[in-house]
Amino acid sequence: MITGELKIRIDKLWTEFWTGGITNPLTVIEQITFLMFARLLDITETRNERRAQKTGYEFRRMFSDEQQQLRWQHFRHLPAQNMLETLRDGVFPHFKVVSIDGARFGEFMKDAQFMIQKPGLLVSAVEMIEALPLDQTDTKGDLYEYLLSKLTTAGIQGQFRTPRHIIRLMVDMLEPTPKMVVGDPSCGTGGFLVGIVEYLLRHNSSPAGVLKEGNATFYAGDLLTDGDWRHIRSGMFHGFDFDSTMLRIAAMNLLLHGVESPDIHYQDTMSGSFDERFPEAVQERFDLILANPPFKGSLDEEDVNSALLRKVKTKKTELLFIVLILRMLKTGGRSATIVPDGVLFNSSGAHTAVRKLLVDDNQLEAVISLPSGAFKPYAGVSTAVLLFTKGGKTNDVFFYDVQADGFSLDDKREPVQQNDLPDCLEQWRNRDARKATDRTGKAFLIPVQEIRQAQYDLSITRYKQAIYEEATYDPPRAILDRMQSLNDAIGGELADLGRMLE
Repeated sequence: MITGELKIRIDKLWTEFWTGGITNPLTVIEQITFLMFARLLDITETRNERRAQKTGYEFRRMFSDEQQQLRWQHFRHLPAQNMLETLRDGVFPHFKVVSIDGARFGEFMKDAQFMIQKPGLLVSAVEMIEALPLDQTDTKGDLYEYLLSKLTTAGIQGQFRTPRHIIRLMVDMLEPTPKMVVGDPSCGTGGFLVGIVEYLLRHNSSPAGVLKEGNATFYAGDLLTDGDWRHIRSGMFHGFDFDSTMLRIAAMNLLLHGVESPDIHYQDTMSGSFDERFPEAVQERFDLILANPPFKGSLDEEDVNSALLRKVKTKKTELLFIVLILRMLKTGGRSATIVPDGVLFNSSGAHTAVRKLLVDDNQLEAVISLPSGAFKPYAGVSTAVLLFTKGGKTNDVFFYDVQADGFSLDDKREPVQQNDLPDCLEQWRNRDARKATDRTGKAFLIPVQEIRQAQYDLSITRYKQAIYEEATYDPPRAILDRMQSLNDAIGGELADLGRMLE
């Protein structure tokens, strides 16, 4: 949770960058991210060193004996000018090779620039980042979300960061295993891919491999085999995005979670060039795809992959991405994809065709309706999660009406007690035991025949049965008598005040 004190620190750091001549908000975020990454590399290296001492767990060092001067704990104590030179000439170039063993991290850093030129600004930034609790996993994510919130709106193409608790629900519903191949055609900062890494570590750690430091818990993943780790580090994760800044952040994010060679690339997956550049990724490659595709933005229809348009003639990115994901999945592969509510009920030919494709030609498993404030402050649009399997047969579709996700549904998104996500996961896991006729709660099953009869409408309000309670009111005479009594009491008190002033 971001406290008022942490917000003040971030705001002050933000102001320092602006007064130091770096005024583009995305550039500010990127430069702060570079410094956060430098410190996180050191935190990760230190944690791995401690873990190795306690458990014998071996790890690959990110800093050799000759590179110890590039660690945060060393250069942050240097004089201002020396610190600037060390970062510019040593630490920043190290970012391009830090991932070891042929990782593609340098591919994302080749156009990156270290924009901080004033030693005083660098010292202020380093001091403030040193004071931030980056060693706390949850707080680290909150800090980054708060930084992104300063952009105030989604990107031009409608992209915005998916909250971690929504990611965790989607990953938990899919239950990934270490042998799978995972993709995200619009990976952004890599949140879904990191979510799967965290899931694998949580579910493959022995009691001895669960380490607690303060309020944070870390999972060693010591039950994973050497083959599992090789696959996780260099073969499991694949992502694409058309924003180079986001790809750099995604690469840093994945590296810090043990994915040394993430296969992520600069690519518009809507484009016809996707087939040409990455033919293996386009057709039946992935066991799992998790995605939060852009909901808006202009498309160059001439550049859109013709294979997608043959399935559905539309310019709507949210519809084209569903078709793309189905192409990319293996038969039997599964996806959890976030879509705007309009995908569920819009009556246009393209919308209906995509829903029909999911229901009739594949297995639509679940529709999870999210509250309209789930993506604030970026957007207030209502969304849902579609969970589906390529191929198979749709029988009953699981619906869940998430009304609260553990955070306030305004721009502040502060923690609250109301949270339907744990219940949603529990109901999903026990869905086969549910009575298909009970539609009064938040969770229920709808038979596919009824969905077809409803023109493939997938909106939860179409099927949920509301419980109405008859309201009772007092007779008008009784209400009037109470109003008269209140009026008499007020008149008496006013009279008493008047006598006191005489």
